[in-house]
Amino acid sequence: MSRLPALSLAAMPGRRQTTLELAVEIEKRGFPGIYAPSMGDSLALCQALAHVTHTMHFGTSIMPIYFRQEVDFASTAAFIHEISGGRFRFGIGVSHAPALQSRGISAGKPLSDMRAFVDKLRAAPRVGELPPLVLATLRQKMIRLAEEIGQGMVFANGARSHMQTSLSVLSDQARKDDAFFIGNMIPTCVNDDRDAAMAVNRKTLTPYAMLPNYRNYWKEAGFVEEMEGVEAALERGDRDGIQHFLTDRWLSETTLFGSARDVRDGVEAWFDAGIKTPIIVPSSANGGQMVAFEEILAIF
Repeated sequence: MSRLPALSLAAMPGRRQTTLELAVEIEKRGFPGIYAPSMGDSLALCQALAHVTHTMHFGTSIMPIYFRQEVDFASTAAFIHEISGGRFRFGIGVSHAPALQSRGISAGKPLSDMRAFVDKLRAAPRVGELPPLVLATLRQKMIRLAEEIGQGMVFANGARSHMQTSLSVLSDQARKDDAFFIGNMIPTCVNDDRDAAMAVNRKTLTPYAMLPNYRNYWKEAGFVEEMEGVEAALERGDRDGIQHFLTDRWLSETTLFGSARDVRDGVEAWFDAGIKTPIIVPSSANGGQMVAFEEILAIF
């Protein structure tokens, strides 16, 4: 039997109650976890998950560190940790320039900002025990920091063929210890029409391809020609041309798509690559988030 991935779940306006009902079904079916992306209020969703689920782990993946004061984050995270019986993981990251600019936030250097944030979080008075901290990572310096000051790490859109290199900077203990979280959020589309499924994933990842930090990571992972093509398209102002450079080869390393068997085999390949918790981010060629979850639940 295939090993089960965790699932990425967001509570969008107008269907928050439906989202919680879906979470109950996800737990009932034996999936190991739910991880909430930064869209919406992922901490609010996690607080609700602490009440409607009973055994499953859950967490944020990620909560940008600049969005609230450290003492406020510490109070909320410790509260969820306590009422969930220790099932909550607090995934934190430095986010991306467009998201920060839209809020009028100016960030400093990612590594020093993250270190300072964690120090202040742990120094917050009278909040209780904090949950495990999971750092959003792409490149090796942040991966090292995740082991130094955290209890885990999570990629978004990592390249499977590069994972051995990325994880090589971790100690053997971190790689083998089940308590040290190693996750990756993987855009996924189940459809027997592979071209249709790839088109969905290309659309999902186009905004990420526009971000310099992701392009630098993917260049490091061996996709130099693809990312230089994206950069040339951006210089021309040809946003529609970006998808031309998001090649099948690149998609096959950063996303999952195709038939039920293709996706299940892909999840296994991610486990084998060293990702302890693959996190499926469902999309569909046939509808929105709820349709995508129906398709994912059906194949497992």
